[in-house]
Amino acid sequence: MSKKNTETSKKFKRYTVTSALPYANGPIHIGHLAGVYVPADIYSRYLRLKGEDVVSICGSDEHGVPITIKARNEGVTPKEIVDKYHSMIEKSFREFGISFDIYSRTSLDLHHQTASNIFRTLYDKGKLLEKETDQYYDEENKQFLADRYIVGVCPVCSYEKAYGDQCESCGSSLSPNELKNPRSMLSGNKPVMKKTRHWYLPLDEYEPMLRQWILEENKNTWKSNVYGQCKSWIDTGLKPRAVTRDLNWGVKVPIENTEGKVLYVWFDAPIGYISATRQWAEQKNVDWEPYWKDKDTKLVHFIGKDNIVFHCIIFPVILYAEGTYILPDNVPANEFLNLEGDKISTSRNWAVWLHEYLEEFPGKQDVLRYVLCASAPEAKDNDFTWRDFQSRNNNELLAIFGNFVNRTLVLTHKYYNGVVPPLANPAEEELNIKEEITAFADRIGNSIDNYKFREALSQMMGLARLGNKYMTDSEPWKIKKTEPERVKNILNCCLQICAVLSIISEPFLPFTAKKLKQMLNLPDLNWESAKDNNLLPEGHNINEPQLLFDKIEDRQVEEQVKKLHNARRENEEKEKSDLESIKPHIKFDDFAKLDLRAATILKAEKVSKTKKLLKLLVDTGVDKRTIVAGIAEQYDPEEITGQRVVVLVNLEPRNIKGIPSEGMLMMAQDTNGKLTFVSVDKDCENGATIA
Repeated sequence: MSKKNTETSKKFKRYTVTSALPYANGPIHIGHLAGVYVPADIYSRYLRLKGEDVVSICGSDEHGVPITIKARNEGVTPKEIVDKYHSMIEKSFREFGISFDIYSRTSLDLHHQTASNIFRTLYDKGKLLEKETDQYYDEENKQFLADRYIVGVCPVCSYEKAYGDQCESCGSSLSPNELKNPRSMLSGNKPVMKKTRHWYLPLDEYEPMLRQWILEENKNTWKSNVYGQCKSWIDTGLKPRAVTRDLNWGVKVPIENTEGKVLYVWFDAPIGYISATRQWAEQKNVDWEPYWKDKDTKLVHFIGKDNIVFHCIIFPVILYAEGTYILPDNVPANEFLNLEGDKISTSRNWAVWLHEYLEEFPGKQDVLRYVLCASAPEAKDNDFTWRDFQSRNNNELLAIFGNFVNRTLVLTHKYYNGVVPPLANPAEEELNIKEEITAFADRIGNSIDNYKFREALSQMMGLARLGNKYMTDSEPWKIKKTEPERVKNILNCCLQICAVLSIISEPFLPFTAKKLKQMLNLPDLNWESAKDNNLLPEGHNINEPQLLFDKIEDRQVEEQVKKLHNARRENEEKEKSDLESIKPHIKFDDFAKLDLRAATILKAEKVSKTKKLLKLLVDTGVDKRTIVAGIAEQYDPEEITGQRVVVLVNLEPRNIKGIPSEGMLMMAQDTNGKLTFVSVDKDCENGATIA
């Protein structure tokens, strides 16, 4: 069965559309919008226009270690942090036109109750494993340390500020026990091991279900990036995953004698979709359960690719184990959006923040929506640049869409006092135009049904291009005196195109669509109406035209680019001031133990399921050996083959991602985290010692 047919064959009674809960420890940026919120909003608006029963759900994710760390660093409470950013995020979404039916938050009592009930159900049904394990403990603060509260030396790349769950330098997934020289972020002291108990979700027991549901039933319907990541996880073998943590901030574990324990944020956060639906249903005085428990409901999760495993494996297992919930029909995750050729980074302030954009480009919500959809990272990472933003506004929205609508309405007022002229004895060209108008709604709808939003947007603009070309080629201003009846036909057709545009543009450009309907003196219409090529009957009065878009000047984008680079410069200066002092002196005998050799990289390849690791085969002069290095984000395998390098050859071998690594590349790292090879002269033979 084809993907197209699969997505459109079944008729659902209702739709539950969720958007990934943004973390309430910072504002929204364009990467979030392009990856999740713009496509989710397009989909939800389209369903509403079709008259479907749809609820669009989102809210702030307000639990987890990063929030407690931010609160500690700023000297405030976690509640103050989440209150601040929840309000900021909610306001930004509302002003940007993201049409959630409910924007909730996970700190509400209703959410705590909902998450607790689901956990308790799993616990009572024997679906959770209880284990006692050793965990790091800060004796000074009398607190168990979650993964992110522990830092130390990465065992893979020797980065000295690796977290207990991941090294941000090489990208390796870690456990706190693997860190060298671990220390507590609370006190700076070396933590001790202490027994603690936690509850685990036995993911391995659900492998058969996941194989059937994902790898068989959804093989041809889910996006390849989603399916591929899920298949990799399942094929590698799933393991029990802890769903509780030793923290004081979060949903309390609803079991006796569990003080100081909360639900793992990735257990409670997706349940936020359910609690938000309950909140919405209470406000609307409707039953929430059909939206989550009726098999005739279509559940769709819009997320970024870094959340795939949680929404496709962990959360579905929770729902399946509980026993009364439906599973998602689709999880259309996007890839990442870069900015001006570089990865968006909140810590480096390399981002375009939504709340700042709304202040600096008032009234231009639809321009950003259009650009982010047109360059959406649907199949691979894509790049946002301010020049492209300017170009798409000036050359597409303004020059095509806006120009066509403005010329049509201005001429209608000039020639017919704003009254729709009749269509009489139309030529073949007009008949073809009228027929073609009716096809756009189905064409665009099919693309949206299959989560191809860039394609749908292009088709919407295709109708504007059709109208603009027809107007330009027909030149009614030149033939008004010689062919007055033909001019009436031309403008009638152009007005009908404008009317259809006011409907099919609404999912993408809601502010523009509303303004266009007002100018055309049209009521709110449904999606089916867009198949009518006579929405504006003869004699219908239209209102005075207004410009839908205006030009974005060079100085405006230059200011934005300058702002970005100033932010980067300030961050670099801060990092330089934060540089660690020179490490303590060592004895010459300690240095003499290092066996550094000149070597050549013979072969390089990426390590699967990692972002930053390369598997290298190097010739050290004394042998050929494998080394795993965390440089994949900065160097392609092809470009470093043949590279002359310096290798520490007597480093104790270590197994990394199942690969034996026998040595370490010597690299220099600047304040931006950029890595550079410590190289040797081309005439230096492999195996030469570095003294």
